[in-house]
Amino acid sequence: MTGARYVSTGNLGCGLVSYKFHMPFGLWGKCGATAVLHLLVFVFLSSAQLPLNTHTKKKPLTGTIEQVTRIVGPKAPGETCEIIINHGGDMPYWEGQSAGIIPPGVDPKRNKPYGTRLYSIASTRYGDDGTGKTMTLTVRRATYFDPELGKEDPAKKGVCSNYLCDAIPGTQVVMTGPSGKVMLMPEESPEAPIIMVGTGTGIAPYRGFLKRLFVENTEAAENYKGLAWLFLGVANTDALLYDADWKQMEEEYPDNFRYTVALSREQKNKKGGKMYIQDRVAEHGKEVFELMNAGGHMYFCGLKGMMPGILETMQEVAAEQGLDWDETLKKWKGNGQWHVEVY
Repeated sequence: MTGARYVSTGNLGCGLVSYKFHMPFGLWGKCGATAVLHLLVFVFLSSAQLPLNTHTKKKPLTGTIEQVTRIVGPKAPGETCEIIINHGGDMPYWEGQSAGIIPPGVDPKRNKPYGTRLYSIASTRYGDDGTGKTMTLTVRRATYFDPELGKEDPAKKGVCSNYLCDAIPGTQVVMTGPSGKVMLMPEESPEAPIIMVGTGTGIAPYRGFLKRLFVENTEAAENYKGLAWLFLGVANTDALLYDADWKQMEEEYPDNFRYTVALSREQKNKKGGKMYIQDRVAEHGKEVFELMNAGGHMYFCGLKGMMPGILETMQEVAAEQGLDWDETLKKWKGNGQWHVEVY
């Protein structure tokens, strides 16, 4: 799909045997010991087995928050933040996995320490800085508006999301994981179409997918020959996450990437109602089925409330094509083509 970039250890001036490695985006221009370290990290993360539950609640990892950034516009309903955590290289993960965060304090309902909250990881295994020592989370601050009080009730706010969004650089954070195998990319089939359906912060795993395929210079990017199609549903334009990145990606890779949005408060569906993510999928239903029947993989991440509408839409599209939806879905699931992680 793209021209591969390589770096040879023979060019590092370190007396090493010359060997070519695929290098991820952002590691060019390194030299000496730093370059060797990056190479070792890259080789390890590229060849290692899938990491699972390296850290548990009984034996968690303490990471450090490096950056907290609001990533939605002023008219977005609610606040969504990008959280970058330094795990020191002690928590390797793959794209599509989740990290657990244990917020400090005691749950007053149980009189026990708070439990683990899972968040889909929004960066590739190398982290946004390419060192293999950081991960990025995309977190929406959970609040509750009490209609009787006429304002937000702080007693009902999300404990962990507010903890993360309020954190400052240097904050220590207790972590578990990584966990999950459901949302992994089908890298063994580089020609397979990848259809990603998400609402809000459900964009997180797809950001890791797409950076791996279209931003970093990896073997996965070099080999990919399929179509990656992102469907993103949010309330309005200000709530779109990483919108500029996806538009640039679509411009640079028109044959391999498509980006379709559903803005429920700004757009109308064909019946005149609000445009939800299932309405966008329905508009392209025939093509979606064609891609899936050609060996594609379909992913869903975000609010679980989207799934009934999605399933109803897919059933209608199947009927239009004279297909038995139950049998079709059974086949896709059996082939490992159907991936769901909703909350």
